[in-house]
Amino acid sequence: MRVRDWRRGWQERSKLQRIDLYSRFTVSVLPWIFTPSWDLAPFSSDIRRDPLPLTLGGVLLLVGLGQCVLSNRNVKPSYDHCLGRSVFPRRRLAAPLALLVLGLGLPATLCGVGGIDDDGLLLLVMNAPVPFAITQVLLVPVRTFLVQSLVLTALTTGLFAAAGLRGGVLAGVVPATLFGCLLVLVSVRPGVWSLSVMWQAEKARDLQARLAVAEERLRFGRDMHDVLGRNLAVIALKSELAVELAQRGRAEAVDQMVEVQRIARASQQEVRDVVRGYREADLSTELVGAQGVLKAAGIVCEVTGDGGGQLPAAVQSALGWAVREAATNVLRHGDPRLCTIRLSASADGVVLDVENDGAPCAAAGESGSGLAGLRERLGALDGSLDAGPVGDGMFRLTARIPLTRGESRPAALEGRR
Repeated sequence: MRVRDWRRGWQERSKLQRIDLYSRFTVSVLPWIFTPSWDLAPFSSDIRRDPLPLTLGGVLLLVGLGQCVLSNRNVKPSYDHCLGRSVFPRRRLAAPLALLVLGLGLPATLCGVGGIDDDGLLLLVMNAPVPFAITQVLLVPVRTFLVQSLVLTALTTGLFAAAGLRGGVLAGVVPATLFGCLLVLVSVRPGVWSLSVMWQAEKARDLQARLAVAEERLRFGRDMHDVLGRNLAVIALKSELAVELAQRGRAEAVDQMVEVQRIARASQQEVRDVVRGYREADLSTELVGAQGVLKAAGIVCEVTGDGGGQLPAAVQSALGWAVREAATNVLRHGDPRLCTIRLSASADGVVLDVENDGAPCAAAGESGSGLAGLRERLGALDGSLDAGPVGDGMFRLTARIPLTRGESRPAALEGRR
C-alpha cells in the first residue's frame, strides 16, 4: 500500500512538473507570437517608403526582438518569485525597461516625422508594453500591476501628445496601451495562479506524508515499548531467580530458564506483529497475563470485574495496553507485594484502576515514555489517564474511556477473583 502511495505521489509530482514546464513554455512563446507580427505588420502599408521611416521601423523591430529575448531570460526567475521560491533580482529589469522606453520612443519619433499611418501607429503602441509586462505581471500583485498600467498609459499618451499626435488617434493610444497590458494580465496571471495552487497542494501532500511517517514512527516506538517492557522485566526477574536457584543446586532453575526461553520467543512473535502493524492488545488476555506475570514475580495480584468482553474492540485494545503498562511499572518500580486490578463499566464509560503498594517515591512510573504513549492511545478515544501516589506507599493508575451512544453498553460487571 505504501509503495503504491509513493508511486502515485511520484506520478502526480511528475505530472505537475510537466504542467509547470508547459506553462513556462507558453509564457516564453507569448511575446514571440505578438511582437514580431505586430512590429512587421506596419511595413506592408503603414510606414512611408522613405529611408528615415524605414530605418526607424527596422530599429523598432530589432528592439522588439531584444525585448522578447530578455523576457524569455526572465521567465524562470519571475516564475520562481511568483511561486515564492526565490526573490527576483531587480537589476534584471534595467535592460527590459530601457528597451520599453525605446519601444515607445521610436513610434513617437515615427509619428513626429509623419512616417507612419494611424492604424500602424496604434498597433505599435499596443505591442510595446507586452514583453516587459510579461515579467512585471509575475513580480507584483494584480492591483499594483493595474496601477502601473494606468501610469504607463498616462506617460505614453503624454509622450505621443508631445510628438504632435492629436484628436481621436491620441485618444486611441489609451485603450491600445491598456489592451497590451491587460492582454498579458489575463494570459499569464491565471495560469500562474493555478500552478501556484497545485504546487501548494503538492506541498500539503508532502507534509501529510511526512506527518504520516512521523506518526508511524511514534506508533512503532510506543508499541515496542509496550510490548517489550513487561516481557523484558519478567525475563530479568526469572533470570535472577534461575541464578539463585542454580547457585543453591536446585533443579527448579531449569524450569525458570525454560520459562525465560518461552517468553523470549513470544516476544519475538510480538515484535514481528508490531512491525507488520497488525497487533492489538486483548483485554482479557492482558488481564490473565498480568496476573500470571505478577504472581511469578512473587506479587499477589487480584483482578475484580468482568473481562470486558462486551466492550467495543477499540476500548478493549486501549485498556489492554493500559493493563500491560501498569503491570510493567509494578514490576519495575519499588518493592510491591500486592496489586489490585479493578475494571468497572457503566452507561457512560469504563474505568480501569490498577493499584499497588511499595511505591518508592511520588514520581514512580512517571519518568518513562510508557505513560505518555498510553495517554495518546486513550486520548484517541477521548479517554484520560491519571497515575500517581495515593498515600501509605500506594500507587494508583486510573484509565477512563467514555462510551458514546453508538457503542454497545456492557452488561453489569460481576466481581470475580
